[in-house]
Amino acid sequence: MSTSTTAPRLGLPSTATSRLWSLRVRATRQIVKRAARDVPVDVALPDGSLLNRPSPDGETRPRIDLHRPESFFRRLAEQPKVGVGEAYTAGDWSAADGSDLADVLAPYAARLTNLLPAWLLRLRRLVDQPIPADQEGAREHTQANVAAHYDLSNEMFAAFLDESLTYSSALFYDDRPLADQDLTTAQLRKVNAALDEAGVGSGTELLEIGTGWGTLAIEAARRGARVTTVTLSVEQAALARRRIEDAGLTHLVTVLVQDYRDVTGQFDAVVSIEMIEAVGERYWPEFFATLSRVLRPGGAIALQAIVMSHERYLTTRRSYGWIQKHIFPGGLIPSLDAIASHADAVGLTVEHTHHFGRHYAETLRRWRATFLENWPMIRAARFGEEFRRTWEFYLAYCEAGFRTGYLDVAQVRLVPTTRTAA
Repeated sequence: MSTSTTAPRLGLPSTATSRLWSLRVRATRQIVKRAARDVPVDVALPDGSLLNRPSPDGETRPRIDLHRPESFFRRLAEQPKVGVGEAYTAGDWSAADGSDLADVLAPYAARLTNLLPAWLLRLRRLVDQPIPADQEGAREHTQANVAAHYDLSNEMFAAFLDESLTYSSALFYDDRPLADQDLTTAQLRKVNAALDEAGVGSGTELLEIGTGWGTLAIEAARRGARVTTVTLSVEQAALARRRIEDAGLTHLVTVLVQDYRDVTGQFDAVVSIEMIEAVGERYWPEFFATLSRVLRPGGAIALQAIVMSHERYLTTRRSYGWIQKHIFPGGLIPSLDAIASHADAVGLTVEHTHHFGRHYAETLRRWRATFLENWPMIRAARFGEEFRRTWEFYLAYCEAGFRTGYLDVAQVRLVPTTRTAA
């Protein structure tokens, strides 16, 4: 993980490089100061003074403590899209005592599109890092990218997930407070909603793309479906097979460590939960072509996808951010417009969409609380303090995105276009 705070090499004589670097750091400080000006979060310097303006009515607000401001500004000057997260991991800043990390991030997420003046945003192409070649979704890189996250440790994930071992948004009931509902119940509700969208029942031949730890395959088999489920995570596949065996369902479920592109045969239904984000935009045509190829006439597909607005997708699709660098190599979040367009190109139509982004915020809130509560157990498994701060930031960062609507999650039902036309 990069924690560099030295001046980048700009291809100039050392004196000129140093001067330009100093100007860049000072400019970054002014940009941050301007961005924080109208955000209802106090940003405190080590001497207790505020980088931004205090609340006009004296109200108590969430607060960020900048412990090492110069290091913080240098990181942002060098890599604007990853610097904030890397500075958190390094301890340059933190949420102040009494302030929750997601609470200090959410107001920034809510204002992300207008934090900076339009003229400055137009210069983002000068600082955006291109997506590395090994993170574009090519077959030769996909398994390594998946393993970098999902093969960290089954025990680590089990330490903060609920007992269903489901690593995607839960689906709570809307007619009661989310915080009062059981997470496992909500996760199983999500799984069964996806199975319902795809019309999975007794005798259904189901393909699942992205096994996780086997929960959806188990629930489908309990309905009497025959399930083929594919994953590139060796660790997940091993535990999924054990859980399927413990449930007495091995005669109905086949777990394959296999690229989705290598699936053969046809199926009555296809379900994929939050896997499309790992495909890579360059290979979305191949992904949707596979869905169309393996679906029998009269069948249906249920995709659960993290999504963002089409405008934000177009703005971010070519840039490399903190999440891709430190959490999900090769990840890219689509828009619903992009999903519909790629589906249409292969003869599939979006028939139904169900949004539940605020449910993901609640899911992430619980994961982070459990992760921190169980950190002594996770740390003992081989993970250090840098890992803790990275994952704490990741979970809070995502929670803030869903809480403010910058991110959303949806279950999408796709059917052959000829069915909707009939």
